[in-house]
Amino acid sequence: MSQPRLYGELAYLWPIISPPGEYLEEAEVWRQAIRDKLGQGRHRVLELGVGGGHNLSHLTGDFQATAVDLSPQMLDLSRMLNPGVEHQLGDMRTLRLGETFDAVLIHDAITYMLTEHDLAATFETAKSHIRAGGLLIAAPDWVRENFRAPMVFHWERNGVINGSDIQVTVQEYLHDPDTSDTEIESVYTYTIVEDGQQRVEQDTHTTGLFPMATWTRLLREAGFQVETVQLPANEGGYGGFIFVAELGK
Repeated sequence: MSQPRLYGELAYLWPIISPPGEYLEEAEVWRQAIRDKLGQGRHRVLELGVGGGHNLSHLTGDFQATAVDLSPQMLDLSRMLNPGVEHQLGDMRTLRLGETFDAVLIHDAITYMLTEHDLAATFETAKSHIRAGGLLIAAPDWVRENFRAPMVFHWERNGVINGSDIQVTVQEYLHDPDTSDTEIESVYTYTIVEDGQQRVEQDTHTTGLFPMATWTRLLREAGFQVETVQLPANEGGYGGFIFVAELGK
């Protein structure tokens, strides 16, 4: 799959566009889901598709973490935010670290799985890294049942990076170019004002869209028992729940 520019040459904007503080409330749901299923203790967790490490940064105080991502630039951001975490470059569909964890976490990076084959491969990767009775938590942005297109999202953020004042205005146009397949498309326009100089960048993200029944079927075929847990409401309506899946003993 091609890498969106936001995870490449524009990755330095990520801490401004989606700051770590915005993940605090959701991370508490993840923490509680782990505690509810696995009990107390400093469990070992593996996050696939860690991105900039923003969600994980709220969990490292409680759990021993390893982080994986396909983007070297995003891994660099996560290393700065999560200095005590082991980081590895890898693809969640094919990764094999040769070790097991109490839980595997996949935040919205799971949304970049475009086919049932991609999803099934990711669940097999998770299974290969989870001990018997362990946990997989995954958080798709959308499922077919709650997706309505087209949609337009708009937000503004300000921050300082390497001493430069940066303002980013983001517009996302989310649509479904072909309703017969399992892909949807977000076209992003970033208006960036950096030290008083303005420029406009565009970026296209292709992501997957599947019915709930597909998610639960593929998880069960991989050996997981599945339930869903609601997340705090957000303005855009995406990411409304997480899949919490226990691996059979």
